[in-house]
Amino acid sequence: MNIAVPQATVSWQAAHAAVEAAVRHAESLGVLINVGVTDVGGNLIAFLRMPGAFPQSIQFAIDKAYTAGGFGFPTSQWMSVFGDNEGMKLGFSAQPRLIVFGGGLPIRVDGQLVGGIGVSGASEEQDAECALAGLRAIGADEVAA
Repeated sequence: MNIAVPQATVSWQAAHAAVEAAVRHAESLGVLINVGVTDVGGNLIAFLRMPGAFPQSIQFAIDKAYTAGGFGFPTSQWMSVFGDNEGMKLGFSAQPRLIVFGGGLPIRVDGQLVGGIGVSGASEEQDAECALAGLRAIGADEVAA
């Protein structure tokens, strides 16, 4: 019996490169964002806040990374997962840190989930676009936002 098993995670170097790329993309769009990268357990590895970005969006960005990295799919897909199931909608929304709107993407390398990136401060579409720029910068698997 194995007591401990190795688990892949996103490196601090990749996490920092991803948040920087997301911020640079936000600059090109003319928006101000907060961006965070977490491991699959939701532990923060890297974070950047653009001066002037909504301070209230700091936790949203981190929680989007937490949600996408823990569940392995974009936060924008949650509403389709719920469908018409009111119990899931109510139960899920009652859980702290879980986000059900766009801007959070899983970080996968060769299909293996290693973390999540979350962006908040612009529109859902712009947040997701900035998160995707972060994935592209580190060579992670691309996912439809």
